[in-house]
Amino acid sequence: MDYISESEIRNIVSKVLETTSKTATQPSLHTGTTSSNCDNSSRKIVAIGSDHGGFEMKTALLAYVKELGHEVIDCGTYSKESVDYPDFALAVAEKLVHKQACRGIIIDGAGIGSCMAANKVPGIRAAMCYDYASANNSREHNNANVLTLGAGLLGLNQVKLIVKTWLEVPYAGGRHQNRIDKITAIEKKYMKEG
Repeated sequence: MDYISESEIRNIVSKVLETTSKTATQPSLHTGTTSSNCDNSSRKIVAIGSDHGGFEMKTALLAYVKELGHEVIDCGTYSKESVDYPDFALAVAEKLVHKQACRGIIIDGAGIGSCMAANKVPGIRAAMCYDYASANNSREHNNANVLTLGAGLLGLNQVKLIVKTWLEVPYAGGRHQNRIDKITAIEKKYMKEG
């Protein structure tokens, strides 16, 4: 696996900060179903959960997200003892649905299973991100409200860049809103009534 040097990370972070500072003065066009006041503030409440495979990375991210100036809710797990990722994906997703958090982050071994589980919850748009570009796109184009990460696939420095980008990039709205509306329509079509 290729690793990103500290100078490359600094350059990328500088570009992200430059981009977000330019867009921060633009009004938010759409805030999403589950995050009504989240994009209007630089400080967010972030629910973070993991299975046993993501426990160590989750522990590091709890501290890092606080360093970035956000409040965190730890949704577990609380040890390396084997657990099932859908339980923690649901715990994070429910914090957003009940408006107790603006965004969610879930970490498991690959990030795939948690993404699938979280996306079963109406109103959740979970994105598995693996680099700066996917983190940026998931927010700017898709208004993702949950980020999933693979602890077995990503290094901590790379994850910090992804998380920082994902928390700072605003949703662009505009032409993307029609697509978000279509995602919501699909979700509603298949939701069980009652």
